Amino acid sequence: MPLTCGLIGLPLVGKTTLFNLLTRAGAETSNFAGRTRTNVHTADIPDARLDFLAGLYHPRKYTPAALEVIDVPGLTRGAGAAFLTAVREVDALIHVVRAFGSNAVPHVDGALNPGRDLENVDAELLLADLQMVETRLERIAAGKKIKGETLVEKAALQRCQAVLDSGKPLLEAGLADEEWQAVHSLGFLTVKPALVVVNIDEEQLRRGDYPGEPEIGVYASARSIPVLTICAELEGEIASLDAEERSSFMGAMGISEPGINRLARAIYSRLGLISFLTAGEDEVRAWTIRAGTPARTAAGKVHSDIERGFIRAEVVAYDDLARLGEMNKVKEKGLARLEGKEYIVKDGDIINFRFNI
Repeated sequence: MPLTCGLIGLPLVGKTTLFNLLTRAGAETSNFAGRTRTNVHTADIPDARLDFLAGLYHPRKYTPAALEVIDVPGLTRGAGAAFLTAVREVDALIHVVRAFGSNAVPHVDGALNPGRDLENVDAELLLADLQMVETRLERIAAGKKIKGETLVEKAALQRCQAVLDSGKPLLEAGLADEEWQAVHSLGFLTVKPALVVVNIDEEQLRRGDYPGEPEIGVYASARSIPVLTICAELEGEIASLDAEERSSFMGAMGISEPGINRLARAIYSRLGLISFLTAGEDEVRAWTIRAGTPARTAAGKVHSDIERGFIRAEVVAYDDLARLGEMNKVKEKGLARLEGKEYIVKDGDIINFRFNI
């Protein structure tokens, strides 16, 4: 099952437009702030390496890596239960902030202020975590007897409470592994990996800045949160063109690749994910694993039998194949390696697993 990322933010910031660009789902967009439906769809992760392999092998099937994207309804004051439930279930948060101007789509708070919007939404997430901590501490206090593991949980929750009271996310709580284990089931929001996407307009894209950019930079830097700028309106125009027109249009705009591709890869990276590749006439495919995964565990992504009967992994670095152009030349140069079960798979490794069951 693919990992999930949630697009969050205030109403009318362009979340559903970005959702459609990522997933090609065609979800309905609107110019009013009353949407209550959550949109869910899978997004493919663009990967030029797969395109190269497909050109070599002409496979019958082409399968990129994928993520599930959840378009959460815009946050209104007091964050309702439906919003918090949707956000709590995702693996990463993609916070969409509006910088674009539009007379047709008024800002819900009357005036553009991206820094304020970012802080307001983050404050709602922080408040939800604080309420969760306080509720759990109250239940522990009401218990008749506190066991050893509950004492660990209580101490961890008190540290969480102090961090949240200071206005900081729980990512900065500095809990030990044992303490995190005691509280992770509570589904805290401010521990999730986050990414900020600033939705700009064409004029801001040409100018190279947007209102509130310094404030966004300071806020995100203090929390080690990556920031991407995307002009969703322009990206929509790019996506609607055929390949030849798209290339010409992007060249005229000085754009090397669609920003939505950068966003998809940034989300993937923010989740701590990498891809290893398999290639042949049947299929060219990217397999999603966590960074740091050993070869035998990675083999299980392809099939449990391969993991169980793992012998060796025949590994070729994508860069070597791209440079030499043919797998036979890679092998002639001695660049195809046999690796054991503890080998840590690297992003872009092309792997053929040897196994026996």
